[in-house]
Amino acid sequence: LVQLVESGGGSVQAGGSLRLSCAASEYTNFMGWFRQTPGNKREGVAVIRAGGVSTLYADSVKGRFAISQVFGKNTVYLQMNSLKPEDTALYYCAAGRRGISPTLSESDYSYWGQGTQVTVAS
Repeated sequence: LVQLVESGGGSVQAGGSLRLSCAASEYTNFMGWFRQTPGNKREGVAVIRAGGVSTLYADSVKGRFAISQVFGKNTVYLQMNSLKPEDTALYYCAAGRRGISPTLSESDYSYWGQGTQVTVAS
């Protein structure tokens, strides 16, 4: 059972930046971030394959968010720049996808963190 521990959420003004971190208890081929707002489904934000071989981003965050992984460590980061009020959500770290290609589909991931809140004020 892979355990995921997130950190780095908080409140920021529109245009500001935040960085989220997620540490996994063991190696996993893919790690990523999803987000959810009340009454809505969890949506994929960004995913990275171990070693940074490949990444995948939601269209809504391309050019503003960057996912990265510390080489040799089971830790991923999500650098979020130019934040907008619509980025406000509970952000979840995800892991455990099998296969060779990253996806942003919630059902493809087996392990989830507890969530960290990101609030962007206008």
